[in-house]
Amino acid sequence: MNKVLLFNPRSANNKFRIPNSILQVAASIDGLFEWIIVDGNRETDPYEKIETYLKQADVKYVGFTVMPGPQLKQAIPFAKKIKEDFPNIQQIWGGYFASNQYKAVLESGYVDYVINGPGDTAFPALLKALEENSPIEGISNLIFKKDGKIFKTKKADLPDLNKTPALPYLKLDNFYSLDKYLGNTYLGTRTLAYHSSFGCPFTCSFCAVVPIYEARWKGKSAVLMYEDVMKIKERWGANAIEFHDNNFFVSEKRTVEFAQLIKKENMKWWGEARIDTMHKYKDESLQLIADAGCKMIFFGAETGNDDVLKKMDKGGTQTGKQILEFAARLKKFNIVPEYSFVLGTPADSPELVMKQIDEDIEFIKKVKEVNPDTEIIIYVYSPVPTEGSEMYDKVLASGFKFPVDLDDWLKGEWENFDLRKNPLTPWLTAEIVNKIKNFETVLNAYYPTVSDIRMKPIQRKVIRTLSKFRYKNNWYAFPYELKALQKYWIRYRQPEVQGF
Repeated sequence: MNKVLLFNPRSANNKFRIPNSILQVAASIDGLFEWIIVDGNRETDPYEKIETYLKQADVKYVGFTVMPGPQLKQAIPFAKKIKEDFPNIQQIWGGYFASNQYKAVLESGYVDYVINGPGDTAFPALLKALEENSPIEGISNLIFKKDGKIFKTKKADLPDLNKTPALPYLKLDNFYSLDKYLGNTYLGTRTLAYHSSFGCPFTCSFCAVVPIYEARWKGKSAVLMYEDVMKIKERWGANAIEFHDNNFFVSEKRTVEFAQLIKKENMKWWGEARIDTMHKYKDESLQLIADAGCKMIFFGAETGNDDVLKKMDKGGTQTGKQILEFAARLKKFNIVPEYSFVLGTPADSPELVMKQIDEDIEFIKKVKEVNPDTEIIIYVYSPVPTEGSEMYDKVLASGFKFPVDLDDWLKGEWENFDLRKNPLTPWLTAEIVNKIKNFETVLNAYYPTVSDIRMKPIQRKVIRTLSKFRYKNNWYAFPYELKALQKYWIRYRQPEVQGF
């Protein structure tokens, strides 16, 4: 039987996590094909390990999971080299980058197929069809090139996570000791990364998952989630959980049931949610979640401007007033709200863009007034190909274009684009981008993130004292002294880039 090599390109220099995406794919073919995993986060020279397997094992297919940003540094050159060194091997890419930038991926000449969304059914079906030399046009969630043209097949329903195969943790442990995936974080000394649902029921025009999931969401039952977590706790000693779902808290019933189960285990946990969804939760539900170990929740606040929220296709009922009310409400339950804001959304003129940014800066400071414990994450708006949205139409009208050549994504400016630090958009002048970054520097100095467990109390005190005048007097320009302290003395961790 032909083997399958599954590759997880490097995404972190430290505090890497269980490669859940590639492990989910492995589960889908377990028992059908023999598979091998190479984790770029755990290898000094990942291509050397890949090459060894390709030379020694009977590998015919290589599957990549590719997220935007750091993973491209290995995904692109490795895929190219595999095509040069092993031209008969079929290469299949999945992940947000592959789905959203499929034209550049397939036109590269070294990627053969793209899995467009969850690969639980599509990946094994594609391998089976290739093995049997049968047609692939009827396979859902597939993008491929034929006779010089690119074809996209229909989207399949989201898999039922209660029926999908369990993740093969023990087999992963044979390749890489699983205990080393349990990192020391703000949540705990042995933090487990876990994924309990697919998708999100909303259509925010700046979100990379929207074109993939199309406002759909399915979650695993609370009981199965709990059982999975307990397996990792009992065998490898996990004491905290990061839920990497796009939207963990969609169902209050599921969340409450999980909280009831996990409460006695003394585990801390974190997940992502929407403000307007959780603001509907009962007080007793929020109290139970807090008592059950939920320490922090990430929310997409985006902006305090209700008109901009509408342009973002944020959906739901979120408003600036609600953002402030909910931050104050969570304070009662001792849950830290982690609010992300997207600054620099398109407007009709640079002056209007700057006006929106100034308003959002004042709004962020109001959030800090009602709940100083609120963590603030700032992103510069980066376009996502959400075709048909008002915001993306405005982006295209401005003259912005994504790279056509896959190799161009390796350029430094496009990596910064993926990290939402350098958007390359025509309406954002250097003055505007500097305004955002300088405010972020001052904000992070006056309110250092609680999630950076390396910071000493004296470091927090010194940098907060030095930034006080700037923060209180709205003086953000040229904060070189704060940047120097953050970089060389504190070595400040940015949660939006480096995680906890």
